[in-house]
Amino acid sequence: MLKFDTLKNDYPSRRSVIYGRKGMVCTSQPLAAQAGLDIIKQGGNAIDAAIATAACMTVLEPTSNGIGSDAFALVWTKGELHGLNASGRAPMAITAEKVKKQGYTAMPKRGWIPVMVPGAPSAWAELSEKFGRLTLEKVMEPAVTYAREGYPVSPVISKLWNNAYKEFSGTLKDECFKPWFDTFARDGHAPQPGEIWKSEAHAKTLEKIAKTHAKAFYQGELGDQIDAYSRKTGGYLRKSDLENYWCEWVKPIHVNYRGYDVCEIPPNGDGIIALMALNILKGYSFTDRSCVDTVHKQLEAMKLAFADGNRYVADPEYMRAPVETLLSDEYAAERRSLIGEMAKDPEPGDPFRGGTIYLCTADGEGNMVSYIQSNYMGFGSGIVIPGTGIALQNRGANFTLDETMENCLGPGKKSLHTIIPGFLMKDGKAVGPFGVMGGFMQPQGHVQVIMNTLDFMMNPQETLDAPRWQWVGGKKIQVEKTFPAEIVEELKRRGHEMEVLESSLTFGRGQIIWRDENGVLCGATEPRADGAVAVW
Repeated sequence: MLKFDTLKNDYPSRRSVIYGRKGMVCTSQPLAAQAGLDIIKQGGNAIDAAIATAACMTVLEPTSNGIGSDAFALVWTKGELHGLNASGRAPMAITAEKVKKQGYTAMPKRGWIPVMVPGAPSAWAELSEKFGRLTLEKVMEPAVTYAREGYPVSPVISKLWNNAYKEFSGTLKDECFKPWFDTFARDGHAPQPGEIWKSEAHAKTLEKIAKTHAKAFYQGELGDQIDAYSRKTGGYLRKSDLENYWCEWVKPIHVNYRGYDVCEIPPNGDGIIALMALNILKGYSFTDRSCVDTVHKQLEAMKLAFADGNRYVADPEYMRAPVETLLSDEYAAERRSLIGEMAKDPEPGDPFRGGTIYLCTADGEGNMVSYIQSNYMGFGSGIVIPGTGIALQNRGANFTLDETMENCLGPGKKSLHTIIPGFLMKDGKAVGPFGVMGGFMQPQGHVQVIMNTLDFMMNPQETLDAPRWQWVGGKKIQVEKTFPAEIVEELKRRGHEMEVLESSLTFGRGQIIWRDENGVLCGATEPRADGAVAVW
């Protein structure tokens, strides 16, 4: 048997952009991308392909998402862009006061407290009902098959799985976490690259969701099992929370950047942070990506946008800062005026004076989908419902316990959300979907993708290959090891606290599909993941 390390590569690997016409699916797991393309070949459309790919990813990349995930989607069909918000709400039984009485000063990351109602199953059913062509059972069949028959785990996912196993083995000692180990580490370890992993529990649950259009999850036997385990192990989630939830259609928000409309899901998603940063940056002219002044302005704009987003973005029912004001040219100019030659600590402005796996799909008819689905922080809460494969997200970790803040934990509230699908348009026509997964890296990834594309005229693959930066708080900036060393040194002189990371796993994992005026699709996938572009 040949012996080699699938995570070792001494030489830079070159990928070309991929072209096609009849169908394209881009995501971070090749088997899932192929499953989505197969659905198009069987008569489905881009929406069917997105559902198929997303369902497969709960099995093929459980390190980033699961059946208990949340989701957002931007869907282009028949000349119109539709937004779907499938982020869940906090249980009605939980309050900030109750959490603080348990001794917490901030929201915990694991366990039942950050668990909210999962939205992803409702997204699959709603997308299928409104825009799909094939039955949901047919579309989710590949995910069921992979769960039942098994598949060889890909290298990057194996590494993420092993990281989670090491963390959970040392920290998740309560009995309520045992089903996670029973489901995802049955043999006492995380699967190695190429090792076969399967889960009959996942298969049966996915079948029930497909057969009932997710009613089994929110109103039926799966909801009963979630309720029972929550009650048994001290959780707040109840079947009534599930019964009273469904995803909702929303109007996308956008800003115009260099003549193109960059579109995002509105709050409670934090796509608005990317738009605020671009609104600030459009007041400058950029010609050189590898220039310290370019990167400095990008970083300072990003910090200002995050300061506003972290302060003001919340459940739209509670959000007081108007979206229109936060995205206005006047407010952008006010924030832009704060950027000088040296790095600053970011502070929110005053707008009252004037939010993982990512995939994108396209078909030959013009339909396109930008879709993102996530448990958050890897496997999410660490809570798995016994015998179901349902790993519950921990999106409530983004709430604050400060009751003076709009984003404070409360019954039935949606939290600030990091998962954001993006979409690019020009003169009212679709250019295509794009996204960069990875927690609070996502708005930063969106800004870098759009600037690489529109300011520096990079092709989609070059756009994703380019070394990235990320702001992580205060004046702290992390960059990839391929980032130009001379720029790192010059940024230090401007007051930025620079750190060069050996691993690229925290810098996001993106996908892009652009369509030209002749209907030709041009796609690219992330070099930092196991991604693939499946094309027809």
